[in-house]
Amino acid sequence: MAVIGHALFPTALGWAGVAWSAAGVRRLQLPEADQVRTRARLLGSVAAPEAPPSAAARLAVEGVSALLAGGAPDLSAVDLDMTGVSPFEQRVYGALREVGPGETVTYGELARRIGAPRAAQAVGRAMGRNPFAPVVPCHRVLGADGRAGGFSGGAGVSTKMRLLQMERAGGGGLFGDLPLAVRS
Repeated sequence: MAVIGHALFPTALGWAGVAWSAAGVRRLQLPEADQVRTRARLLGSVAAPEAPPSAAARLAVEGVSALLAGGAPDLSAVDLDMTGVSPFEQRVYGALREVGPGETVTYGELARRIGAPRAAQAVGRAMGRNPFAPVVPCHRVLGADGRAGGFSGGAGVSTKMRLLQMERAGGGGLFGDLPLAVRS
């Protein structure tokens, strides 16, 4: 399904972006250094006019804005347009959407959850291609040793760690109260 619109929106961490189709959110982009870079990463080679967000896009904008302001919104109701997303990645993203705010999972554990226990590296590649961050919360995936791994959104691993720290304001998660920066 073709992308029919995009919008940039202000957040506590800078300008983020959303693109959508009639089926739902097609792509989200965490804040980059400025609006021009955010729009460029959001759209890539896709041409979509700037427009008022659709209902699904508005729900994503509200949730992402709340998350980046330190909240823990429920983003599970945001409809995603999975056009062009492989069946494997769809399974990974679906399983990851079940990991709650402040919780973490390893790449290997996520692979086991989708019935592919030897696919930890493929799960990592799916995280790198995730067009829906943070609605598909790839920031909640860590290496088996507790290291942050990679993160392609925003300012990279520092954005990942900041999101986890905001979500964990109340504690909990796989690594308890250990300071996340030690493992990045």
